Formats: sequence, structure tokens, C-alpha cells
Amino acid sequence: MNSHLSAKGLQRHQLARATGCHLETIRYYERIGLMPDPPRSTSGYRVYDEAHVRRLRFILRARELGFGIDEIRGLLQLVDCRSQTCAEVQRRTEPHLAEVRAKIADLQRIETTLVTMISQCSGKNVPECPILDALAA
Repeated sequence: MNSHLSAKGLQRHQLARATGCHLETIRYYERIGLMPDPPRSTSGYRVYDEAHVRRLRFILRARELGFGIDEIRGLLQLVDCRSQTCAEVQRRTEPHLAEVRAKIADLQRIETTLVTMISQCSGKNVPECPILDALAA
């Protein structure tokens, strides 16, 4: 961030622009307690600082990696309480990795099935279709 942030802070729309996050998503994260309530300026505007930017980026990256809200909440609690250890974070992320691997295996099975079905299709303009027959079976 620039020195403007350290001097004045950011309004919500500026936080959204700085992180690439939608305004409504920021509001949602505040509503469910993932983002702390920012202080307000004398004119009543929320004022976000660098810590808010870092936290929001953490949340967004965790969402990109497929972590659920409760998983993110648990990781943030470790950070907020300063009680994180690498072992604890690993213990919390290993189940997520197992879920990701299971999804990949499912997608690979789906891919194999689709490849097989498509390979049986002549691709001609005929009423018989092995793909539809396989789906109906």
C-alpha cells in the first residue's frame, strides 16, 4: 500500500479496489465476523488499515484454495490468538487436502466416463446416440 493508507486509511470501496474483492463480499465477511469492525472517521465512514487489507487477502486466498468459511474462521482464530503452530495449522489443513484429492479423483472418473461415452458416439446425424443411451441406462 502507499503512504496514503497509513495516513488516512481506506474506505470500503478503496479496500475493495485494493484487494479485488466485491463490496458485498466485504460486507458479508464483516457481518459473519471474519473481518473485524473497522473504526469510523469523524464523518462516520469506516476506515480500514493495512491489517484489514492483509486479513481480507488471507480470506480471499483461502477461499481460492477452497477452504470453507468455518475452516477459515478456525485458521483466523489461531492467528488472532497468536496460538498458531505449524503442527496445528497442518492438522487443520490436512482434511481439506484430503477433500481436494477426493474431488480430483471424482473428476478423473467423470472424465474417463465421458471420454468412453464420446468415443462410442459416431458423431453422425443419426437418431441413435450411445451417449444418451448410457445416460438413460
